[in-house]
Amino acid sequence: MALTLGAVAACTSLGPKAETPVSLAPTGAGNAEILPVDPVSGEPQHFTQGAKVPTQWWKGFGNADLDALVESALKANNDVAAADAALRQAKALAGAAAGDRLPQVDVGYGVQRAQVSNVISPPLADPNQTLYTLHTATASVTFPLDVFGGVASKVKSARAAAAAQAWRTRAARTTVVANLVLAVVQQAALADQVAAQREAIASARGVLDLLKKRQALGAVGASDIASQETQLATAETALPALERSQLHQQALIAALMGVAPGTPLPTLPKLSELHLPADLPVSVPSVLVAERPDVRAAQAAMQGAAADVGSAIAARLPALSLAANVGGQGETFSQMFQGGNLFWTLMGNVAQPIFHGGQLLNQQRAAKAAFDQSKAQYRASVLQAFVDVSDALAGLSGDGRALDAAARADDAASRQLTFTRRQLELGGVGTLDLLNAQSARAQAAAALVVARSSRFADTVALYQALGGGVSAE
Repeated sequence: MALTLGAVAACTSLGPKAETPVSLAPTGAGNAEILPVDPVSGEPQHFTQGAKVPTQWWKGFGNADLDALVESALKANNDVAAADAALRQAKALAGAAAGDRLPQVDVGYGVQRAQVSNVISPPLADPNQTLYTLHTATASVTFPLDVFGGVASKVKSARAAAAAQAWRTRAARTTVVANLVLAVVQQAALADQVAAQREAIASARGVLDLLKKRQALGAVGASDIASQETQLATAETALPALERSQLHQQALIAALMGVAPGTPLPTLPKLSELHLPADLPVSVPSVLVAERPDVRAAQAAMQGAAADVGSAIAARLPALSLAANVGGQGETFSQMFQGGNLFWTLMGNVAQPIFHGGQLLNQQRAAKAAFDQSKAQYRASVLQAFVDVSDALAGLSGDGRALDAAARADDAASRQLTFTRRQLELGGVGTLDLLNAQSARAQAAAALVVARSSRFADTVALYQALGGGVSAE
């Protein structure tokens, strides 16, 4: 009795514990001051320490078309559908594993028609009867005594796998939303770049027409015409690559929405129609670890690996079970349950592994190694979470300065091109000055579009780094 009680008490201690490495959190990270992003040329953004990521953070961009795109993607995306199916499977397997802890009850009924020889017929009710029918009904109950927690560990492992898949499902939804918003932003930015490039082509073509008129008057030579034709051709060469990139983003948006590329898409917002969220959350390390889907999935996987070690240890210990059978047997269905035809059996069983050629020991070692691996993967995911947040904050901080610089450069290049064209018309400058001004204007316009889109992209990156906030339902 004392041995049994000791074994029952020991069943809760089999296997290692999955502890959270809180020491990985950076000291004072939750109290560090993060300066707001307040560029002269764009919308300001401020950070709120300890705030949670909104469940529908994409609505902070203030565009109904974007909201509709995200809603459609969450309903039709194939990665989300696959993750949802995997979650249902994991929950069902966890429920199946839990059934092993309960008694197993089975019933059976059989009919046997047989003829025996006269040699063995005397045991029958009628010694002269050699052809007979025998009805048998049985009910059996089997109950494993999980003294050392092997079954309980398997249930914990299955439930941990379901929890890990639930977080992976949330991560899949978060990734789909983030990728879709990024694709929409990139598509809008490329649309602006295409428009700017077409404007540059039109400007270069206009200058070429002007130079040809001046050539007719003898004011410029053939070399000036050739230089401007080169500038025009260079500008035209850059346009197909931008258009191709824009089509790629549109194809990516279609795929994220679960439709084939080329399918007509809903209205895609322009970059000017998107607004930056004024207030951005910044989680303290403990909240970040609790909200990141990949970190929580890694933590659940570590807990499952710890339970697998417990199962492997219990497999080397005695296994106890109880079983009972009850039934009846008769030549007719009604005779099966008469008093003399009833039978029952009660059994207890103990099995102790003795020699398995090192199989059970090596299975335990393998489970322990898998647990060590899961701990390392969990620590790596925690550290990566801090890296992602740090990168996003650094990107947002630099984006404001980059936007102001790009806006000043674009304004200066635009004014310079206007002045140079005017001077060219008056004969005050040569073609080289104009070519330089045109090139500088094109580069500045492209850089300004990139600077504007980078603020949106890094805002999305911050939301995703903080856990995404997208529920798994």
